[in-house]
Amino acid sequence: MAVIPRLRWLIVSCLLLFFTTAPAFAVTLEELAARLERLEEENRELRAKVSRLESSQDTSQSGAASSVAARPIAMDGVLRIAPEYGYDMLDPTTRINRKQQYLLEQKQAGNLAPDTVVASGAVTAIANIQSSNTEGKFGYLMRHPTASNQVAESASEAVIHSAQLGLTANLGSWITGYAEVLYDPEQSFGKGSITALERNQLQLRRGYVMFGDLDEFPAYLSVGKMATPFGLTDTVSPFTASGVWHAFGGLAYGANLGYIRDGLSLSAMAVQGGAQFRSNNTPVDGTSVPSQLNNYVLDGNYTIDFGEDDSLLFGASYQRGSAYCQDFPVTHFEACGEENPAWDVYGQLRLDRVLIHAEYAQTVNDWPGTFNPTIPEFAAHEVSSWNLGGKYTATMLERDVDLSVEFSRFVAGPAGAPWERQDQLVLGIATRVQPSVKLFAEYIHTAGYVPLNWISGGNLGDGVTHSVRDAESDIFVIGVQAAF
Repeated sequence: MAVIPRLRWLIVSCLLLFFTTAPAFAVTLEELAARLERLEEENRELRAKVSRLESSQDTSQSGAASSVAARPIAMDGVLRIAPEYGYDMLDPTTRINRKQQYLLEQKQAGNLAPDTVVASGAVTAIANIQSSNTEGKFGYLMRHPTASNQVAESASEAVIHSAQLGLTANLGSWITGYAEVLYDPEQSFGKGSITALERNQLQLRRGYVMFGDLDEFPAYLSVGKMATPFGLTDTVSPFTASGVWHAFGGLAYGANLGYIRDGLSLSAMAVQGGAQFRSNNTPVDGTSVPSQLNNYVLDGNYTIDFGEDDSLLFGASYQRGSAYCQDFPVTHFEACGEENPAWDVYGQLRLDRVLIHAEYAQTVNDWPGTFNPTIPEFAAHEVSSWNLGGKYTATMLERDVDLSVEFSRFVAGPAGAPWERQDQLVLGIATRVQPSVKLFAEYIHTAGYVPLNWISGGNLGDGVTHSVRDAESDIFVIGVQAAF
């Protein structure tokens, strides 16, 4: 600082003043020495003050820096959003039971850095018009087909179909924590209409801890609540799930061990017993209590790449205990007499702008509950479901537009039974207005009304069932899926 030179100038000025005025004031040497001592003392005091001021300023700046560093916002890059990743992780139409593999591949590609947390979210809003040729029998499965939701022969709505929040925590390079919260009043298993409190709840749809780093080792392990690796269960439609997913898409507690290398993907999942959240049920000491890890799902598939955008995927799956094992009358999540295994084969072909896939799944044994003793002419039957779909990405008004068609069938009874089958045809069109925002429209036609609960009767009296083989519905849906 400039204080010290000024003091020196002051001392010199005083000396000059003294010598030039000495005759007038007759200052002695002793007085001059005393004045110099006082000036030196003042100089020391000024130096001390300057030092204290500088020290105080440094401390203040250091404290401010510490305060800022303690705020989460200063942890630049730790909490992030990745809209395209968030869209893909929360998208219910693709990679339905292969989200772990997709997550690991994103980490391997450098899109998910170690020691970061990625926050994701998605909202799907729809408006639709539905009509049926049978009062109260609407076969569209993207909302529960019950009298609590649709009455008369026509229905319409403008609603939030679902909302999701997801967190991906990359804890170093080997450990990943994932949690996904879902709000879905349209497909909730709660009682009442979509405005009932019991159906307006949040649930942890998926949550697991995964160990794996594909750069180091081609295997991974995930433990928690997740989709079971049974079949493909994807759809080419922009919104409506395939019949195979409705029939066999699993969701359960368990531990999934996977292997990924050179196009080969293998999965073996140990599944908690009892009636799980979706499509898995293995009796535990004659009950549905999930107190044993006594179910499992196996899957293997292989992808052949022909070029940058061309590939062929084919695979097969097996599970020890499907959901189709209950005795008559059938109600959700009840105990089974014994397990009923199921198998699945699937394939998917990509050729530039064309995507085609096909899938077939079936139980090994008949479903006991499909025999109603008061309608003995219809024997118990195995459960099967298949679908065939295709999608073409066209260019319209300088924008990519997906045009899709898919047919799927669910079979649960012999020919002529009220619960014999339910068909679904979906024509779809969709486009991305942002990388993580999709606009879509669909026309859906369903033939057959076969809800799984009380599928063969037992709730309406002897010889009567609420399944209707000849019921048909027509649905038109428009919507938007926005994610981050």
